Amino acid sequence: MLTTMILEISADKSIKQVQEDFSHLFPYLKIEFFRNGTIARKDRYPAATLISNDHPISAAQTRPKNNGDLYLDETMTVAELEQSFLTHFGLSVQVFRRSGKLWLETTMTDNWTLKQQNDHGREIAASW
Repeated sequence: MLTTMILEISADKSIKQVQEDFSHLFPYLKIEFFRNGTIARKDRYPAATLISNDHPISAAQTRPKNNGDLYLDETMTVAELEQSFLTHFGLSVQVFRRSGKLWLETTMTDNWTLKQQNDHGREIAASW
């Protein structure tokens, strides 16, 4: 069964709300929001540009405050999801995968689907 979801993105919604909505579907993944759409290294945002999740989405948007729905499903790759956030809403996000008690950036596996990433996180968590 294909899992699909809609993330409602609005300038006044908190980052935490969007993170919770995403993690409800993919419990072994999380998204973090970063200031400025410029990536310091090819696949990484500097930790200093991380935006606290108590801020509204508008604090993370790099261009006019677009609102709308982001459609995603488990067959999307991490790279596609991250690009959709940037293209449609001016939001710089990075997906992280649970690895035991840590959260790891998925930069080396951005070509994996959200389902693959989440399943891998579940497998690692089961071994702890």
